[in-house]
Amino acid sequence: MKYMTAKEEDILTNQNYLAKGIAIDKLLQSLIVTPNVDYNQLLLGDKNAIMIAARILSYGKDYEFTYNGESAKVDLSTFNSKNIDESLLTGRLNDFKFTLPTSKNEITFKFLSHGDEKSIEKELEGLKKINKDDSSEGSTRLKYIITSVNGSREQADIRKFVDTYLLAKDARELRAYYSSISPDVDMKGDVVTPSGIEEGVDIPITLNFFWPDFRV
Repeated sequence: MKYMTAKEEDILTNQNYLAKGIAIDKLLQSLIVTPNVDYNQLLLGDKNAIMIAARILSYGKDYEFTYNGESAKVDLSTFNSKNIDESLLTGRLNDFKFTLPTSKNEITFKFLSHGDEKSIEKELEGLKKINKDDSSEGSTRLKYIITSVNGSREQADIRKFVDTYLLAKDARELRAYYSSISPDVDMKGDVVTPSGIEEGVDIPITLNFFWPDFRV
């Protein structure tokens, strides 16, 4: 990674990027200097780790924001990372086993990449064009997360299973397990305010995170 320059600050004010919600991704892509890194293959945890490192490198570890109407500050260097437990892998890269507790069906799943997230967004946009009241985001995401059902890795089998046989209780348990083992940066921190210290606060990430003087 490289230090942020005025060029990267320009990315944060690019109105086209802001309108599309891609300013942060464009920024991170610009900061990565290691050759042959496929940004689409990065996991959410990867992106969060890069984002925290970029902020510390560019503006230091102290991040100031507003919390409950007060000026607040958190030390970003105290954030902890959770790594992949490689013992849980099936032998394939980014592939994990899970037995659905109610139906007992055996599935495997993967952690979603940036590219997967873009594909999901595109599919959801297409579904909205067909039916503006479509609310299938949860099931659509599961179709991308699940990589096999009872040994079958055919997409048609996975999609049929999610639409027809995946029980709501099992889906909830899968999401909970996915979240529990997903590699990421813990985005909770101890916040210092004039009133004292608040522990375990979910830290808001805005454009001010990368440009402390930025005003939209």
